[in-house]
Amino acid sequence: QVQPVESGGGLVQAGGSLRLSCAASGRTFSDYVMGWFRQAPGKEREFVSAITSDGISTYYSDSVKGRFTTSRDNAKNTVYLQMNNLKPEDTAVYYCAARFRPGNQISNFGSWGQGTQVTVSS
Repeated sequence: QVQPVESGGGLVQAGGSLRLSCAASGRTFSDYVMGWFRQAPGKEREFVSAITSDGISTYYSDSVKGRFTTSRDNAKNTVYLQMNNLKPEDTAVYYCAARFRPGNQISNFGSWGQGTQVTVSS
């Protein structure tokens, strides 16, 4: 099992950038696909991105494709989310989680972190 802890959130102006980190404890971190999700006030948690255990393949939602990049460093048990050209609609709490079953549906992820707040001002 892995236990993620997210960091790197904050307040940024539209068009700016942030880099989120997800440090996960557990010796089996490198076995898991890791995903990023976000939840805006009053909305359901939604998929943002995922990265395979070896870091070779990445997946993105249409809303962030071309602006966000996910990567990982298995030696540091850490996953990253580089967010560029941020928009006010990116405002949300961002979570990372480990995927336990095939498919990027939220129900296939578990071991959720506590989240980190990202606020984008217009």
